[in-house]
Amino acid sequence: MASRPPSHRTPPRRGLFGRLFRWALVLVLVFGLIGPVAVVAVYRFVPPPMTFLMVERMVEGHGFDRRWVPLNRISPQLVRSVIGAEDARFCEHHGFDFNAIQKAMAHNEAGKKIRGGSTISQQTAKNVFLWPQRDWVRKGLETWFTVLIEGIWGKPRIMEVYLNSIEWGPGVYGAEAAAQRNFHMSAAQLAPAQAARLAAIIPKPLAWKAARPGPYIQKRGGHIAAAAGTVRRDGLADCVL
Repeated sequence: MASRPPSHRTPPRRGLFGRLFRWALVLVLVFGLIGPVAVVAVYRFVPPPMTFLMVERMVEGHGFDRRWVPLNRISPQLVRSVIGAEDARFCEHHGFDFNAIQKAMAHNEAGKKIRGGSTISQQTAKNVFLWPQRDWVRKGLETWFTVLIEGIWGKPRIMEVYLNSIEWGPGVYGAEAAAQRNFHMSAAQLAPAQAARLAAIIPKPLAWKAARPGPYIQKRGGHIAAAAGTVRRDGLADCVL
């Protein structure tokens, strides 16, 4: 009687592991690549909803005041002020200012006060899509979302989302709410000095006050007002205005 040839079928256990691996890979692609792209594409046209930070602040009891307005209803003075204060090369880079990052690293390695090198694009990616606490996972995702918004949104939309999403006081988010709360006027009516003071408090919005600034914020606001003049003179906001 002839013997049977050896079977080359994959053992059931190995086949199961292979299928699980393929499904895991599909899930990673969907949620890690396709999902973020889809969300960013939607937010190109739809105002992003509440962020992780906004929810965290509400749990802390800070309330919630956010009034979305289009970019053309925000004073150009505020746009120039935040570019002068936060990211002078906003219109030149593609999401990352490597010169600023190198300077920040050298500054921090010297043992001085920690200074960041994040661009407005990076801040927008972090504020809208990610959690506030710093870690390597968040930094990696921030990089990915920065690439996406630069490619899908473009500079005017990035600035619009940024100015409508950042924290400007306890429970205050966006330029319209900040202008109303601090100066009892719309964001479109902000004068150069008022816009500079709002830009001045961006790094510490819970501690610094734009409406009643102390000596440091008054001085910082003066520097930012001068920087905003340079932004206007040199066309550093032309990609937005």
